[in-house]
Amino acid sequence: MASTMQKGKILAVIGDEDTVVGFMLGGIGQLNKARKPNYLIVDKNTTVTEIEESFRDFCTRGDIAIILINQHVAEMIRYAVDQHTTSIPAVLEIPSKEMPYDPSKDSILNRARGLFNPDDF
Repeated sequence: MASTMQKGKILAVIGDEDTVVGFMLGGIGQLNKARKPNYLIVDKNTTVTEIEESFRDFCTRGDIAIILINQHVAEMIRYAVDQHTTSIPAVLEIPSKEMPYDPSKDSILNRARGLFNPDDF
């Protein structure tokens, strides 16, 4: 009997070393069939081009459902993050150890604010 179950989708992480290693310790680190990882550690030597290429790659991979990205890294490629409008993969901006979360910079939160009128509440 053929199985109709689909293989589950995974998380991708783009962030500083502490964030990525923390998620990897939680079990999210994987390589796809092309031997590409589902994470990118951003440090002082990582270029904006590398970050943007990884982000766009994660957005087009069929095995990724959610992209977690440190908010300060998302700020470096804000134009690419704002251009991503599909629901899968979902892009969630998260804080890092060194940089607190700022809701006014979150692209998803800003889109949601545009859907509601303050008078509705």
